[in-house]
Amino acid sequence: MADLNPIAKRIHNVSPRAVRLTLEDGTEAVFEMDWVEFFQQEFKAEGSREDEPDVEYRFVSSADNESVLVGRRASNEEGDEADWSMVGRVLEAEAADE
Repeated sequence: MADLNPIAKRIHNVSPRAVRLTLEDGTEAVFEMDWVEFFQQEFKAEGSREDEPDVEYRFVSSADNESVLVGRRASNEEGDEADWSMVGRVLEAEAADE
């Protein structure tokens, strides 16, 4: 079996503590994960940013297991949940208190 994605592994190891993620667009934010899991090599997690507590984020491993992808879902103006939108890839992950 191939190795686990190192970024996904780091997110998993840091949780449930806050994790600071750097995304490919340069965004750096602290996330609180609601849950994280591996199924064999496949990684999945959900959480929210400290500065956007009402917005859901989903993290999944790419099909080739080379990246951790990020999706975002916010409530619309009527308070209904909007569709998921792709944010990008996670480039770095570290404990927020480091």
